[in-house]
Amino acid sequence: MNLNDMRSRIRKDLHDEDSQNYRWTDSELDRHIDHAVRELSLSCPLEAKATLSTTAESRDLSISSIADLIEIESVEYPVGNYPPSYIRFSVWADTLTLLTDNVPGDSEEVYVYYGKLHTLNADSSSIPAKLEDLVALGGAGYAAMEWASFATNRVTVGGSDSWRSYLTWGQDRLAEFMKGLAKHSKKNTVRVRQLYPVS
Repeated sequence: MNLNDMRSRIRKDLHDEDSQNYRWTDSELDRHIDHAVRELSLSCPLEAKATLSTTAESRDLSISSIADLIEIESVEYPVGNYPPSYIRFSVWADTLTLLTDNVPGDSEEVYVYYGKLHTLNADSSSIPAKLEDLVALGGAGYAAMEWASFATNRVTVGGSDSWRSYLTWGQDRLAEFMKGLAKHSKKNTVRVRQLYPVS
């Protein structure tokens, strides 16, 4: 699945497949798809891992280099232990602070496990296959709502009430989209966590 495939799927759902007379331009659909992908990312982010290096005598690490960061899940320090040594941490703006008694030395590795935005572009996608229909549902819903807003109080071929049909259709799709996001949200799953001792 890539962006072009997703766009084609949404055009089919919207019955907008006449390339000589598209109701939505590619850029408009791409904007609605991006909206749906971002909403999906907030509920079910892409899991990723970054390796950061410490500075001598400092517990602070810059996380400004981590692109598309949504939320940090856990921090491993020191690395290479079994079982892994996950420690408490705090985040403020672009700074991650290790809440540990030991002050790190210079250039020690720290593993940061985090959730990030999904990608969907012309070449590839990070969206799991089982969630592609959900993104299509959201993208179509946002597109229909946008067209309903645009068509209000305008004369259209479909009649003066055609905007209302798109509004209802879009609302129904977005309600299903939100329900699907809630179902797949990481916040609704049971996850194994380690309780950190409070010092």
